[in-house]
Amino acid sequence: MARTTQKALIGRSGELDRLLGVLDAAAEGLAGVALVGGDAGIGKTRLVTELCHHAQRRGFVTLVGQCAELGDALPYLPLADALRGAAAASGNPIGAAVSARPVLQRLLPGGDSGHAEAATGALTQQRLFGSALDMLSEVAGDCPVLFVFEDLHWADRSTRDLLVFLTRMLQRERVFLVGTYRTDDLHRRHPLRPVLAELNRLPLVTAVELAPLANHEMAEYLSTLSETDGGVIGGVIGGVVERAGGNPFFAEELLAASADCERVPGTLADLLLARVEALPDTPRQVLRVAAVAGRRMGHDLLRDATRLSDLPLEDALREIVSRGLLTTSTDGYAFRHALLQEAVYDDLLPGERTRLHAAFAELLAARGGSPAELAHHYLASHDLPGALRASVEAARLAVELGAPAEAHRHFERALEVWDQVPAAEELAGEPRARLALASSAAAAESGDYHRAISQLRRLRKLAGDPLLIAETDERLAYYLADADDDGPGMTAAAQEAVELAPESPLLARALATQARALWWNYRVEEATAVATRALEVARATGARDAETSALVSLALFEEATGSAEHAQELLARATRQPSGDLSIDMRAHFNHARLQYEQGHLEAAARTAGEGVRLARETGLTWSTYGTDLRFLYYLVHYAKGDWGTAERLGAEFGIRVGAKAEARLSSFALFVEVGRGRPMADERLKWLSPFLSDELVAYMARGMAAEQALWRGDPATALDHVTAILDVLEPFDPGVIRIAATGLWALADQGHDQRHDRRREGGDLLERARWAAANGPSGPRAELGPEGRAWLARAEAEWQRARGTADPEVWRKATDAFGFGFVYEQARSRWRLAEALLEAGDREAAHTEWIKAAKVAGELEAEPFRAALDELGRRARFVDGAVAGVLSGLTSREREVLTHVAAGLPNRRIGELLFISRKTVSVHVSNILAKLGVATRTQAAAIAHQEGLHAADDA
Repeated sequence: MARTTQKALIGRSGELDRLLGVLDAAAEGLAGVALVGGDAGIGKTRLVTELCHHAQRRGFVTLVGQCAELGDALPYLPLADALRGAAAASGNPIGAAVSARPVLQRLLPGGDSGHAEAATGALTQQRLFGSALDMLSEVAGDCPVLFVFEDLHWADRSTRDLLVFLTRMLQRERVFLVGTYRTDDLHRRHPLRPVLAELNRLPLVTAVELAPLANHEMAEYLSTLSETDGGVIGGVIGGVVERAGGNPFFAEELLAASADCERVPGTLADLLLARVEALPDTPRQVLRVAAVAGRRMGHDLLRDATRLSDLPLEDALREIVSRGLLTTSTDGYAFRHALLQEAVYDDLLPGERTRLHAAFAELLAARGGSPAELAHHYLASHDLPGALRASVEAARLAVELGAPAEAHRHFERALEVWDQVPAAEELAGEPRARLALASSAAAAESGDYHRAISQLRRLRKLAGDPLLIAETDERLAYYLADADDDGPGMTAAAQEAVELAPESPLLARALATQARALWWNYRVEEATAVATRALEVARATGARDAETSALVSLALFEEATGSAEHAQELLARATRQPSGDLSIDMRAHFNHARLQYEQGHLEAAARTAGEGVRLARETGLTWSTYGTDLRFLYYLVHYAKGDWGTAERLGAEFGIRVGAKAEARLSSFALFVEVGRGRPMADERLKWLSPFLSDELVAYMARGMAAEQALWRGDPATALDHVTAILDVLEPFDPGVIRIAATGLWALADQGHDQRHDRRREGGDLLERARWAAANGPSGPRAELGPEGRAWLARAEAEWQRARGTADPEVWRKATDAFGFGFVYEQARSRWRLAEALLEAGDREAAHTEWIKAAKVAGELEAEPFRAALDELGRRARFVDGAVAGVLSGLTSREREVLTHVAAGLPNRRIGELLFISRKTVSVHVSNILAKLGVATRTQAAAIAHQEGLHAADDA
């Protein structure tokens, strides 16, 4: 029976409309993700194909990547598939974007698969993820992007992780991700199940489940498929609809079989095989060979595998294609549906299957095929030596590509067949113990520390070579630390590694790991001595990475127990030149910038953090652990030094709709400016952060800023609830306790006088907590408290005095001076309280002076809640002239220009013409001016302008 291409999409208008809604939202700048699920043959590919057509007509760049049934064997296959197709299309902007990112180029045919400089394993994966996100964002800046991941039920672990990462990170980019998957393949322990559960909880994810077609829809669908006599088809459609169960692919095959056969088989597999058996001998054999290649295959490979000359092969393929069993592409063929390939493959005899896999292995080896594909064919053909060699090669390539989960799987496969392969070490190129070490490293880099630790413990029991034992122990101690297992096993393993390692880079790393283990167990003096020795050995053996790591560790120890100045010198040395390990370099930059910030050297901190952020961007590691840490620190420095415009622009990249702990931590920092400026989005951000308040850092940041927001809104009781919740999870020696205690004392001071007795008891407890944290560290008395810590302690002391009703100007002057190291906002907030204290002490003139200074900063920062509080104080104190001056000083230069013309009586249209801005923009400026001046009309604003001597421009 002949086939025609279905023109209309039947029975899926509702599902298509939902997808088009997300597509339109993406075009407007709201990223979206759709997960399209349904049974095999239900029409998922047909639906997304229609979506792609709509997207292309609306100016979208479309990317389509196909997962393969090889599963975890081929990392990032759909990404590579999509990029390959897009890069080959002339004029497609994806090609240029990929060319600018070497880590993505390596996925393409002919791409350099060598090690990326200074990055392997998990760090390479973070780089690839960041580059993929950056590439999509760059292209979406010019035109929106639709990226389809087909058949996610076959996706490798790294592809699943990439999809989760992109789903979490995309926020306002014009990008729409679509994934399809078979619901009937998802058994209870299928690895896609938890991924779908995680993704479906995220706000930008739309789940689309394809149900079976209704009978009338199925009948309409079938009527579009045949070119034969409609009456003949009409006579069988009823029976087909009844048997197909709403599955379009099954119905299509039933319809074809009804026309070709007297008896229609009962199951879909039998139905498909009946159509294959109807082929002549040569086409049938070609189709069987093709099934072993997989869903898609190249023409030349198929020709060599079938051992047919060109003409017989082309005749056979023409017959197969004409019957709708294979479809053609630019360089080969594909089974019309994965179910057909599976049915043909499952029907092969065991010996036939083995022989064909062996043939494909031989052909792919001669062509330099993918090691992962080779390993698959070698295993299926029972060629264990070939499988071992190819698995090791595939594992090494996966490490280089940043796919540690797949690398671990390939290493494990090689280890499983090792004992059955003669001369295994020669084939693998290294001893079994080395493979086991590499396998454990891959497991750890994929986040599976339990498996890595178990593997190393087994290896340690079998190892006899002292050098191997030292390496195993060093890695074991390191992974135990990463897994937060600080038991005696970590210390013992690190100690044995140091005892057995010769004078070498291994000894330097073992000493560094031992220092870390000792520090974690609060054996500070021993940790410092061991880290000092690690530095000496690293220098003597030329291990630059170990040297930089030791410098950072020594600096952290020195910071906690000695001199912050000396710690800064050590960190400056650590960041002076690259170590050869990007992770270590970024750790050094982060800690150097952090210490500079905490010591009040804000300009230096901005430079160092900026260098670290640039390094992260240049290497594609913006979303790595230290890349993220550097970004929030860079934001925090600009916030502290009063550059809130830059800080807010940086914070706009910190997504509001978070779905993971790391995202929540980054997001929480944006609250500093949002709460400070009274932005409505702060409420939305706090709502999204609420599920992550069990994390200590998120709780500290989010609850701390929620407490300040409550205080600005006149709700000290809620603020105290947040303060109590934070203090319940912070360690008593955490310096953050000082700031939170000061916030709690602010709340107590704002409460009514009828609670004075309880306030004194609770306030005394908060002040004692702050003092103890200032004086003590994790292992004893604190060596030195930085200027910010000292300033917050002064604020806590002053708030305590305010809570007790003893408004002493000197304690507030001390707090104001303490923040004078460069923390603009907090110094101004202390001036506010200093002005209040001076007023109560009767020094009106001094209070007025401090009030004006604070109001000027509030205006420059656009800190609306703070400005409102100052306005209230100004009204109570009758600082009329000062209030006007203070408010005008808060206007931007553009707002002053607009106010000048408003005072001249000009309408918005004329003001826009004079200033070369739109009428709408003028209206926004006028609204802001009225709000800042605290007036309701343009006339009142003009009166203030005249009072302050602002005059209309001459050309008005």
